[in-house]
Amino acid sequence: MPRYTPEQLERRNASVWTKVQGILAPIQFVMFLAGLTVTWLYQTHNGIDNFAWITFFVTLKTLMLVLIFVTGGFFEQEVFGQFAFAPEFFWEDFGSAIAMIVHLSYFLLFFMGLDEATLIWTALLAYLSYLVNAAQFVIRLLLEKHNEKKLKQGQRA
Repeated sequence: MPRYTPEQLERRNASVWTKVQGILAPIQFVMFLAGLTVTWLYQTHNGIDNFAWITFFVTLKTLMLVLIFVTGGFFEQEVFGQFAFAPEFFWEDFGSAIAMIVHLSYFLLFFMGLDEATLIWTALLAYLSYLVNAAQFVIRLLLEKHNEKKLKQGQRA
């Protein structure tokens, strides 16, 4: 089922926010991989022995998540007329909100002084929540591209 009306599709394709999201998403994925790698290296005592690196990468990843959420809101406003939780993007926004909560909980637990093991599991949970949310977007993007291709083929016939 297509998510965009022809008018929304036109606005999506013309929006600067579509391009911004296309640039930020791979950067966020690289930050995810870097943070996951640093966490793994710390856990395995394989070259990283300063826990501050885990917090540094969770911070970078959280800032990127906030940036993508805000610019995604501008995208939704421009295309759907609603800053967040537009019906067409409800589940992706819901997943983003969950990922945001889990990422921010890392800092809450950090400032509460919880032990490193708890913080590491929270960081890993934050990365997992991002991965699930990113998969939502990729699946929806692939489905929408498939629908657009079918629409174009139908117009040529």
